[in-house]
Amino acid sequence: MNTSTAPRVLSLGAGVQSTTLLLLSAEGRLPPLDAAIFADTRWESAEVYAHLDRLEKEVAIPAGIPIHRVSTGDIRRDALDPSARYAQMPLFIRGARGGEGMLRRACTDEYKLRCLKQRVRELLGYPHPQRVPAGVHVEQWIGISLDEASRAVGMTNDVQYMRLEFPLLFLPGGAGPIHLGWTRADCQRYLASRGFASTPKSACIGCPYTSNARWRRMRDERPAEWAEAVEFDEQIRNGYARAVASGKPLAGEAFLHRSRVPLAEAPVDRVPRSEWASRQTDLFEELADDEVQERGCSPWVCRGEDDQ
Repeated sequence: MNTSTAPRVLSLGAGVQSTTLLLLSAEGRLPPLDAAIFADTRWESAEVYAHLDRLEKEVAIPAGIPIHRVSTGDIRRDALDPSARYAQMPLFIRGARGGEGMLRRACTDEYKLRCLKQRVRELLGYPHPQRVPAGVHVEQWIGISLDEASRAVGMTNDVQYMRLEFPLLFLPGGAGPIHLGWTRADCQRYLASRGFASTPKSACIGCPYTSNARWRRMRDERPAEWAEAVEFDEQIRNGYARAVASGKPLAGEAFLHRSRVPLAEAPVDRVPRSEWASRQTDLFEELADDEVQERGCSPWVCRGEDDQ
């Protein structure tokens, strides 16, 4: 148990960086965690849930780190339910007159950050609507690696009861900035050495930020999930169910794939230059752009957004 004033809480997306932080803490190479929180959109790949189960059984429970699985709803079901409150995905839009655009992303805040904050308040002993007293906070760990350090610079938090820490950039609680300085490739090497080389990328099955490489693997290796994504893509063509039911359909059409054609017909077999380049590099070397798009979605960092 953490003996410092503030509890240490990991935002566990179950991807490469956050899995690394959990293992490093469990091994004692980073300070002990009091909790890890997995914010569940309820539409992650089966391999993510299997990985999370394994982490809990083999790492978290032996180390005395409780994993809290929290959710504010099923993102897929809510999008198709005309009576549900819904925060939209960044769907690709083809306008009625041929113009192209994207919907504003609101899903991360609603389906990840909101429930994570609720659980942090509960862990502190001040569930909503109680006010969290000044000075009471958790040390909130976020998995941002050195190659993504710019994402941490200037990152703001709208609540005072969560103090953001980036252990892959530096060791929290040390005498000054003691840099760990790990890149994503460093994390992958470490995970491979601990038997977690197959750590998946955490993202919704129907995430619009999915790259062609991930779409292909889904189609070829996980056909049931591919079928779900194809069906969902067809169902949101005119916008989300609540908007359509209220008489406010899109002035155009919505798509999951950036080509703005139905997913079942999308050119997912096209290999962009960035992917060809990535195939020529070692697994643990710096990843190319199309690989960056696959890094997953954490509550604090949507890793596909900046690469569109």
